Amino acid sequence: MIAGLFRRDNARRRAVEGLHTAISAAARQPGLYTRLAVPDTVEGRFEALCLHVILVLRRLNRLPAPAADVAQDLVNSVFTQLDASLRELGVGDMGVGKRMKKLGAAFYGRATGYDAALDAGDAAALAVVLARNVLGGEGDAAGLAAYVLAADAALATEHLDGLLAAGPPFPEPDAFAPAPIGDRI
Repeated sequence: MIAGLFRRDNARRRAVEGLHTAISAAARQPGLYTRLAVPDTVEGRFEALCLHVILVLRRLNRLPAPAADVAQDLVNSVFTQLDASLRELGVGDMGVGKRMKKLGAAFYGRATGYDAALDAGDAAALAVVLARNVLGGEGDAAGLAAYVLAADAALATEHLDGLLAAGPPFPEPDAFAPAPIGDRI
C-alpha cells in the first residue's frame, strides 16, 4: 500500500513536470519574440513564462479536483526552476530569497491584472496590461492580446487529463502578428 502512494506521487510529479515543460516550450516560441514584440531578454522570457503559466492556472482553477493540487504543484515547479535559474546566474543565497519574493509578487500581480481583463473579455484592457508588463511599456500589444485571448479560449475547452497528456493547446503566435504597414491599406 505504501509503495502505491509513492508511485502515485511519482506519476503526479512526472505529469506536472511534463505540463511545466510544455508551458516552457510555448513560452519560448520564436513568434512571441519575432512577431509579437516580446523582448528577447531574461525579463521578456520571464514575462512570457509567467503569461503562459497564468493562462494554464486559470484553467486548472476552474476544473474539479485534483486540478487545484496540480495547479499548486505547477506553481511549485515553476518557482523551483526560477530559484535554480537565479543560482545558475550567480545570485548568492542571500540575494535569491529577495529576488524570489520580487518574482512572486510580480507573478501574482500579473495574474490579477490578466485575470481581470480576461474575465471581462476586454481586449483593450488586456492589451494595456500586456504592454505594461510584457512589453515594458513600449509598443503595441494588440497582437499579443489577441494571442492571449485565443489561448484562453482554447484552454477553456480542455480537461485535466488532456492538459496533462497532450499539454496546453497554445496557438501559433505568428498567426496573431500585426500586418506589415504596407499591407494595412
